[in-house]
Amino acid sequence: MLVDRPLYMERVARYVDAPMVKVLTGPRRAGKSRLLALTAQLLRERGVPEDRIMYLDFDALELDTLRSAQALSQHIASVMPPDGRIYVLLDEVQEVEQWERLVNSLAAEGRADVYVTGSNSTLLSSELATYIAGRYVSIDVWPLSFREHLAFAAAYPRQDVGGAGNTAATENVDAEFTRYLRCGGFPGIVVAGFAESDARAAVADIYRSTLIRDALTRHAIRDTEMFERVAAFTLDNIGNPFSARRVAAFLKSQHRSVNHQTVANYLAALAEAFVITRVPRFDIRGKALLATDEKYYVSDHGLVHALFGYSDQRLGGVLENIIWAELRRRGWHVRIGKSGAAEVDFVADRHSARLYIQVAVTVLASPETRRREYAPLEQIRDSYPKYVLTLDPAASDTTGGIRHQRIPDFLLDNTY
Repeated sequence: MLVDRPLYMERVARYVDAPMVKVLTGPRRAGKSRLLALTAQLLRERGVPEDRIMYLDFDALELDTLRSAQALSQHIASVMPPDGRIYVLLDEVQEVEQWERLVNSLAAEGRADVYVTGSNSTLLSSELATYIAGRYVSIDVWPLSFREHLAFAAAYPRQDVGGAGNTAATENVDAEFTRYLRCGGFPGIVVAGFAESDARAAVADIYRSTLIRDALTRHAIRDTEMFERVAAFTLDNIGNPFSARRVAAFLKSQHRSVNHQTVANYLAALAEAFVITRVPRFDIRGKALLATDEKYYVSDHGLVHALFGYSDQRLGGVLENIIWAELRRRGWHVRIGKSGAAEVDFVADRHSARLYIQVAVTVLASPETRRREYAPLEQIRDSYPKYVLTLDPAASDTTGGIRHQRIPDFLLDNTY
């Protein structure tokens, strides 16, 4: 069963038959293959005959003979109609040698409507852009949002909720948010109905395969142990100020010598594989990016718990990660804010709109905790919306123009 993901399919639908290559990029197991299947279904619903739709998944072993541009081109020519419109959907296209030349050829010919997916950010930044600059549209695909998690949980009953109507998905939002928080948003976890321990094991397997296939192998990294240590350190410090020099210094204190440039290269490889994303700091008053103490967030927060298990000590950073990813899904450009000596967790911009957001587990622990979270927002004098987002059960007030909202409610809110 295919569960609709309208956040992406509405964009895909707008570009059907447009004279540009549609490129879906994102981490492995985020659901790109299902989106291509949904695209093929959309084409059929629009009346496209089956013999004019070609869907190929290059993660499949049976396609090994087609992993070169020339072989794939010959295959397409041999099985597709010789004239008229055709639709070519290529999943994990980076597995095809010189794939960019093939895609360019199909686009230049003019009769093929081409859709490709890939799990490597250089799909756009170098290889593809070199050949078809200005003739593609990029769609970033993420693991499930909390809203999507609820839709998938309703469609796939789970053993731990009895399987009858899946009332936990439809009625108990807080229970489902707890599961989402602890297990992450990879679609396959919800579809399989895994218990929490099995979900963590499955996410750990996704992490390991991503490191090996999309980072270690692609970049020919030889010091596997050091690379894995840098990756683990990064995921263990989600939401904390970060630098390659700081990582190198920490590893040196653990009697593991590595220079900061090597660490920087490893971080770049992880980012290229969509494991992590660097988020720069932004001086709100000076309206300029700052070069130090950026932060990193992961493509899916389930990776953190899969590696280290659930811990309240990491909860603040994981909650930040969830909010950051939700903003990115919705098209916001997100940075870490600095206002004088204070820090605002997120400054999010989209077109002419802006949001200021603080994320915390609670502001009810003490008056000092509340002041600490509210003070950076109170220093900002413009009229853009300001939020404090927490897990506090009664969070629904507005004080001095600052809205205090529960994180699950914010994730389901359609007003931003």
